[in-house]
Amino acid sequence: MAKQIPERAQVVIIGGGIVGTSIAYHLTELGWNDVVLLERNTLTSGTTWHAAGLVGCLRATQNMTRLAAYSAELYESLERDMGHATGFKKVGSLSVADNPERMEELVRGAGMANAFDVEVEVITAEALCGRYPLLNPEGIVGGVWLPGDGQASPVDTTMAMAAVARERGAQIFEGVSVERIRTAHGRAIGVDTDQGPIDAEHVVTAAGMWSHQLGRDVGVNIPLHACEHFYLVTEPIPDLPSGLPVLRDTDNCIYVKEEAGRLMVGAFEPVAKPYGMGGLPTDQPFLQLDEDWDHLAPVWEAACERIPLLADVGIRLFFNGPESFTPDDRYLLGETPELRNHWVATGFNSIGMQSAGGAGKVLAEWIVDGRPPMDLWDVDVRRMQPFQTNRRYLHDRSIEALGLLYAMHWPFRQVETARGVRRSPVHDRLVDLGACHGENGGWERPNWYAP
Repeated sequence: MAKQIPERAQVVIIGGGIVGTSIAYHLTELGWNDVVLLERNTLTSGTTWHAAGLVGCLRATQNMTRLAAYSAELYESLERDMGHATGFKKVGSLSVADNPERMEELVRGAGMANAFDVEVEVITAEALCGRYPLLNPEGIVGGVWLPGDGQASPVDTTMAMAAVARERGAQIFEGVSVERIRTAHGRAIGVDTDQGPIDAEHVVTAAGMWSHQLGRDVGVNIPLHACEHFYLVTEPIPDLPSGLPVLRDTDNCIYVKEEAGRLMVGAFEPVAKPYGMGGLPTDQPFLQLDEDWDHLAPVWEAACERIPLLADVGIRLFFNGPESFTPDDRYLLGETPELRNHWVATGFNSIGMQSAGGAGKVLAEWIVDGRPPMDLWDVDVRRMQPFQTNRRYLHDRSIEALGLLYAMHWPFRQVETARGVRRSPVHDRLVDLGACHGENGGWERPNWYAP
């Protein structure tokens, strides 16, 4: 017999993926045990179930790196110290440079890693191929080795955090759909579900790509859009070395990981396919989209050139699943400015696995203490502008946003899509004078003037 949902709770969390369960885990760790997590279908059935499971430690800033490194430590600790399987393996990762410009970026990143206390080594092309013998060395300039990186099972890790949260008193309900966030006097006061209302002091939206509509229904800006996201899994490969590092060849838009004698090859292509412009399905757990070989063919061909044995093995699975992306390729965290006591942790741009542990920890501390435990402006939801809730804007930007993770991170790089949203009255005159515009807060403003 299904357990009846309570009438009230201190915190209600919407979403039973790896992020929602991480928040429940960390709230209960801090002693807040009156926590209710609601999942419309079954845990992980949104997007967590099809995540690649990569756990990298280095991010663009020190605090984001601290959160990613904490995630790796947490997933390892859950299995080693608490006896809950996560599948975490510290196999390390290799990043490949195919040209001098990318090598310069990797070396710059290695310098940041040293400053952030992340173990790193800049290596030659020969050393890189020694660590990853499947590589075709042609065109490789060099690379970077991060021994602390790894991979884990998204489903097992989610279940592990859910189990610990339950042990500490949290209640987790599957098969309960949140229909609307309840509000009064500018505050979230609970949720309406298909099984009745729940009053709450705090409401957390961690519903992945469905978060945008939940916010929109109550006037809250949660700017993200879903895109189709692809990976391929090969047939078993005889004599494939076990424990291979995660490989990232960002110039070819691919990552590769070894799993149970097979290779998974994933893509962050520069021109993505937006999904769900007309609305997202709410009754299709474990959603899988149609194959699109025409779209993925250039990436797969590049992967076969970099790892030649791929051309000779069969493909067991062509996977296409939706994932959410934000306009600036950074996730959304914190209390929403439009609605007090309403918190978000969503829009993870396909790095939810490596981010969930740290994001759940700091959001729980933020809720409990009433202030963030560190500078989190990189991901603070308040950085977003009201115009960014526009669906056409989000659709157009998502075409570019998916690929930004692997794009060359030139200094002062400007996005190219969804531009011209805000222009000053003298915009055309400035263009006539040679202005080359960049974007800031949606505004087109001159960065320099061409002669």
